[in-house]
Amino acid sequence: MAPVVVAEDVHERYGDTVALDGVSLAVEAGEVFALIGPNGAGKTTLTRCLTGTRTPDGGRVELLGDPPADAAKERLGLLPQDFDPPDRLTARELVAYYAGLYDDARDPADLLRTVGMDPAVDTWYGDLSGGEQRRTCVAASLANDPDVLFVDEPTTGIDPAGRRALWDVFEDLADAGTTVFLTTHYMAEAERLADRVGLLADGALVATGTPADLIADYGGEQYLAVETDADAASLPDLGYEVTRAGDELRVVGVPPEAIGDVAAELDANGVPFDALSWTEPDLEDVYLRLAEDPSAAETDDVEVVA
Repeated sequence: MAPVVVAEDVHERYGDTVALDGVSLAVEAGEVFALIGPNGAGKTTLTRCLTGTRTPDGGRVELLGDPPADAAKERLGLLPQDFDPPDRLTARELVAYYAGLYDDARDPADLLRTVGMDPAVDTWYGDLSGGEQRRTCVAASLANDPDVLFVDEPTTGIDPAGRRALWDVFEDLADAGTTVFLTTHYMAEAERLADRVGLLADGALVATGTPADLIADYGGEQYLAVETDADAASLPDLGYEVTRAGDELRVVGVPPEAIGDVAAELDANGVPFDALSWTEPDLEDVYLRLAEDPSAAETDDVEVVA
């Protein structure tokens, strides 16, 4: 089956600023693809090029088998980061307006309940909290039950409980076959939702892969943090590399089942410590490494698209 979102060698500039520098990617039907990267990396520009709201300076973009400008609009949903609907509409009126643009739209009240909003509340949009506004906007973007949904920072301004509720919404959409392309600064969001993650840095997509693959290749090793003033050189041979980071020593590569053995060895050798904590790398570690040094992806095995 052909991918539903395609970018090949996409370039875009704003004057002397290179926003996109040869980006290539392909997203399959029913896939959740998360785009991460620092502010100014080009995430919003790429989303605009993929959805046809901006024409790139070079390269090819395809959406549902057509140039984005020709793609079937009734099959697409889009929630931009800077979406700013009228303040003097209730959430129900706002979602009903967007539902009215389509012949076979979803029920506005049902959409609001889906995102955790009460459709009976008559508060104007402008008087809703930031999180409530964002939930309402997500509901509006789903009015036509899209086959492909683009959401730019969908959970910005939403409290943790509301964020997790929206994650459930996106997971249900993907389970039902909707392709979801999202940008996010929340690494936990990308790690939970995405089938694949792409990291954009300086306008280039430096690496893509499943969250697990990216973490395995770029996240670093698990380690046991030992809160102690002791010098690393004074420790017994623990069988692992030991480094200092601030007020703790890190015993690198310790599996969880060996924590007790390390603690016993420290005790047996009179090494004082206040606390032990075991840390496993996550997508945030990948983000910090590759955003700071994109060239680190060039010699590794994870798929590189740049």
